[in-house]
Amino acid sequence: MAGPLGRLRQRMARDWQLRQLRDERWRFLWDEPPPDEWVSFDCETTGLDTRNDEIVAIGAVRIRGQRIMTSERLELLVRPEKKVLSAESIRIHRLRGQDVEAGLPAGEAVERLLRFIGPRPLVGYYIDFDCAMVSRVARAHLGFALPQPRIEVSQLYYDYRFRQLPPYQQHDQADIDLRFATIMAELGLPTRDAHDALNDAVMAAMAFIKLRQLRGD
Repeated sequence: MAGPLGRLRQRMARDWQLRQLRDERWRFLWDEPPPDEWVSFDCETTGLDTRNDEIVAIGAVRIRGQRIMTSERLELLVRPEKKVLSAESIRIHRLRGQDVEAGLPAGEAVERLLRFIGPRPLVGYYIDFDCAMVSRVARAHLGFALPQPRIEVSQLYYDYRFRQLPPYQQHDQADIDLRFATIMAELGLPTRDAHDALNDAVMAAMAFIKLRQLRGD
């Protein structure tokens, strides 16, 4: 999780966003979150360029305490403005043009996601990328970026493995494999098909819960 300085920066950014909020209907996103609740989420996109690529799918699931609330999940297809998907995108996500054509416009999909998340902190694997993709749409349609605190699963795993290293290996460049498949295997967790937004969100939630248990949280 973010250190004290990171949490301070997040809080300052959230306070600034709230002061700039133009539409009071979204003020609930800055409320106090329910205790011991988070939302794990993931986006599938046409590429890795946060300025130009587009979201094609969103998956999210709520976490309550040590439980993944699979009955409280969100799974959305998103219709990209660029109608033609690259062969590489189709190969990775297995979503064709005709699959996403029936999806929601990006602005509507992000509004649904925000209502599902509420003020709960966000959990994910390389979550800054997903937040950047969603925030770009949110800024264009609503005038603000995602305000929720973020928890990076790979950082939790890095901190956990770092503490296990002998002292002579504990340095800034410690060689720890942060690939998602490695994290799941090292934690003894089952995997689902990757590059599916909901599956990835559920796997990140499993890793988050397991790492909290190992930390004694």
